[in-house]
Amino acid sequence: MSFLSKLVILFLPVVALTVTAQLLVMPVSTASPEVMTVVIDAGHGGIDGGVSGVTSGVKESDINLDAAKRLKRMFKATGVNVVMTRETSAGLYGTLSSGFKVRDLSKRVEIAKEVNADVFVSVHMNKYSDPSRRGAQVFFAADNQKSEQLAECVQKSLNEMPSSVRECSALVGDYYVLNNAPCPAIICEYGFLSNPEDEKLLLDGDYLEKLSYAVFSGVIEYLSSF
Repeated sequence: MSFLSKLVILFLPVVALTVTAQLLVMPVSTASPEVMTVVIDAGHGGIDGGVSGVTSGVKESDINLDAAKRLKRMFKATGVNVVMTRETSAGLYGTLSSGFKVRDLSKRVEIAKEVNADVFVSVHMNKYSDPSRRGAQVFFAADNQKSEQLAECVQKSLNEMPSSVRECSALVGDYYVLNNAPCPAIICEYGFLSNPEDEKLLLDGDYLEKLSYAVFSGVIEYLSSF
């Protein structure tokens, strides 16, 4: 039985405890040749705040970072090696000049290459012209079977949340980080900041924790298959 399979058996069934309590009781492995590296990418940052909350005006980049840090804590508690693309509110573009957005995205992919990542998870919040659109949705690059498998595992986990607001399907997305990542990669859109109900939930720490746990569980399920 692989290292990650053992973690799944030990970790995921502990449903009677809160997410925080689950993480506190988990042993941390420090020496296994099978330890995987997960890159967690908090989307946007710096001058690029992403989309804004329809009611609160909250910046997507701030919620992305909060969710990314929650994922980091969960993966580290199971002994998975975690690399964050950013851990502050700053972007990754360096100087603010022409082409800053491309530099920012390129740096995120570069980090994944440098650490030889096994999985790349980019955290985002969604927006749509129809304010009734809700729910968490996962995107993957076209013609990338492993990324599709990863996306389906995470989407399934999100759909199975008791507090899930809508069942979605993982979709193909034509995004720079997905098309250029050196490993299976997904973008997780936690919900729609253009929808007042989703926005309210995304500003609730308990709900954000549950979403992050669902994403974490889906990634672990994918990794444990190898």
